[in-house]
Amino acid sequence: MEKTRSTTILAVKRDGKTVIAGDGQVTLGHSVMKSNARKIRKLNDGKVAVGFAGSAADGLALMERLEEKLNKHRGNLKRAAVELAKDWRTDKYLRRLEAVLIAVDKDNMLLLTGNGDVIEPEEPILATGSGGDFARSAALALYRNTDLPARKIVEEAMKIAGEICIYTNQNIVIEEVE
Repeated sequence: MEKTRSTTILAVKRDGKTVIAGDGQVTLGHSVMKSNARKIRKLNDGKVAVGFAGSAADGLALMERLEEKLNKHRGNLKRAAVELAKDWRTDKYLRRLEAVLIAVDKDNMLLLTGNGDVIEPEEPILATGSGGDFARSAALALYRNTDLPARKIVEEAMKIAGEICIYTNQNIVIEEVE
């Protein structure tokens, strides 16, 4: 069975605005299977935005679980993320889910994995997926060396990632939280 590759997810925070973007490409082996997949969602009445890399069904299932945790913990993203990570690592069903989430709100940027990781970056930039390293590198350079707003950094970095990574395209979905 050929490996499915897809997705670049990038989040940048600057000047009180957090922007998250995801491309639309899904690749099976050496073929593009879909170019307009939507891997970014807003949760908690638009106060939280989440993007996933990995299996679509798994990513969507994890987003639903995160939304349940957000409801339970009154929108506290850090608390909800830690609780989801605990469940993800210990639950027999959830342990098998193959996806990585980036979750952001106006105050937090978090990377969540099935290993129980809840990672908050040193600099306000997070990326994951096949083109994540390309997007993150471009975003870091723009963040450190320009005064561009978060949205423009995300747009340009995703464009660069799409030019370099064969698993990333220019069909970008962007969400912003303030």
